[in-house]
Amino acid sequence: MSLKKIKIINVVFLFLLSFLWHFMYNWFPNNIFALVFPVNESIWEHMKIIYYCLLLGSILEFVLCKKNNIKINNFYIEAMIKSLLGVIFYLIIFINEKAKRKKLNQIVNLLENINNKNYMINIEDNEEGIISLLKNEIYKTMIMLKEETLNSYNDKLSLKNSLEDISHQLKTPLTSISIMLDNLIDNDRIDDKTKKEFLITCQKEIDKINFLIKSLLKLSRFDVNVVKFNNKSYKVTELINKVIDNVGILCDLKNIKINVNITNDYNLYIDLAWQVEALTNIVKNCIEHSNINGVIDITCSDNKIYSKIEIKDYGTGINKEDLNHIFERFYKGKNTSSDGVGIGLSLAKTIIETNNGKISVTSKEKCYTIFEIKYFK
Repeated sequence: MSLKKIKIINVVFLFLLSFLWHFMYNWFPNNIFALVFPVNESIWEHMKIIYYCLLLGSILEFVLCKKNNIKINNFYIEAMIKSLLGVIFYLIIFINEKAKRKKLNQIVNLLENINNKNYMINIEDNEEGIISLLKNEIYKTMIMLKEETLNSYNDKLSLKNSLEDISHQLKTPLTSISIMLDNLIDNDRIDDKTKKEFLITCQKEIDKINFLIKSLLKLSRFDVNVVKFNNKSYKVTELINKVIDNVGILCDLKNIKINVNITNDYNLYIDLAWQVEALTNIVKNCIEHSNINGVIDITCSDNKIYSKIEIKDYGTGINKEDLNHIFERFYKGKNTSSDGVGIGLSLAKTIIETNNGKISVTSKEKCYTIFEIKYFK
């Protein structure tokens, strides 16, 4: 048998042996076989196929050459080099797999922390590689979950506070109505004039409850993003006139005059119905805090960046401590009347800012209050 045939036999032997080597542990799973046969699909385990098959292939080649009296030049040197290379590859893969296993263990620990809702760990990894990318993605997920958890907690806290406020806001007028109706039912000696006054007061309290419930329903629609604005182009005069019509009776009750100053009748791209409601709530607030025979100025101007509507009253003004809170739901400042429910300005701000606008307020106590609304183009 020639050396060439021996080489061919060795190649075929290595091919068949490596194929069998791959599946031996699956066929005969035990601890002894695990030392020489791959137990999973990792590169580290597959190095066993290369190392042991090359070793057995060298032994087979040596035996066949000896049997056929073929002299092998440098056989031992080749065998040592193959063995040494096998050991080097073995060590390289071992070190690499050990590093990967360490990172995988870190990922497992991170996932356990996520399962335990512990999102306070910094695990940013500046290294390259798939595992490092996976770690960074897990880190991003942890940041997102941390924010979601915080938002969920804040939402629950906000809901709790809102429910308490709603309960308080409803309780006060309902109690008033209940007391007055009890008096009307139980006291037969109440004259007609007093009865009428009681009924008028009851009607006011019912109107307050009605306004509160409607406003809360509208705010809840904004909270869950179900409001769809029907934006169209409208003249600013049309918007202002509708607002003035809405507050006409209130102005008559306090003999308040509204002055309108429009530099040019420009167009606004808005949802008219919603913006009329927002500005009406603002003007109502100005009327509430104006003195009898007072004046409210509405000034409209326009530039390339935004259109501005300024609403100014000369009444009680807003206390400095209240100024940063007047747009909060159910907030009542020191100068708020007993009839106020503290939700009109909150609704106005939500409507305006959801419809590409911005509202701000400046005030000097016992002098004036200015609401500035900007609609950006």
